[in-house]
Amino acid sequence: MNVSTASPKEDSKMTCFRTVLWTSGLIVALFGGTVQGQSSARAASASAPLVTLQMPARPNPVPVTLNPATTALLVFDYVNGTCTREAECSGMVPTLARFMARARKAGVVVGYGTRAHNASNWIPAIAPAPGDITVTNTAQDRFYNTDLDKELKAKGITTIIMAGWSVNGSVTYTSVGATAHGYTVVIPIDTTSGNTDYQTAIGFFQILNQDDRNPTNQPLKPKTSTLSRTDLITFQ
Repeated sequence: MNVSTASPKEDSKMTCFRTVLWTSGLIVALFGGTVQGQSSARAASASAPLVTLQMPARPNPVPVTLNPATTALLVFDYVNGTCTREAECSGMVPTLARFMARARKAGVVVGYGTRAHNASNWIPAIAPAPGDITVTNTAQDRFYNTDLDKELKAKGITTIIMAGWSVNGSVTYTSVGATAHGYTVVIPIDTTSGNTDYQTAIGFFQILNQDDRNPTNQPLKPKTSTLSRTDLITFQ
């Protein structure tokens, strides 16, 4: 027969030690199970199929005839570094340059908007000329916290043509700002785009379906946006 020779004090220490071991094991089991459960949930989420939605077809661009005396062409972020880095943007430069020359010849007001660090980096083929409107923006919407609305209204502008990078950024947000200020907007689809097909589709959809909606792309519906193309725009 084995007889314990441990003192009561030592027995107390052993009991305490066993309790600590048991408690530690319980904590590890509980939190280990929680971590494993969270990992399993993340894995299940990652393996779950993405939701697929059917994007409405974009309406075809429509012909528009504009009065040059009340029309402005606004250009956003066609600057070295931004546009030259994006193949889609740099590929649109010749198209915009040709259209801009035609607009200037017709007497259309031309304006530009970009951030301060890009103000001297405009692509030469479409850079500002003396007398053009220029604004330094701090937001995607070129009307936000700038004098753009004041300068356009001072020149009697009621219709704005917008071109720039990108369609789901500056062009979308400024089109919303423009219609909120009472302008009618025309977006030539061959002068703006996005980094991906998804961004491009979302941008054009949002432009037509903002608060003042024109989902069927009715030509020059007042105080909304119309999708056109440079070869479909005439000045008269």
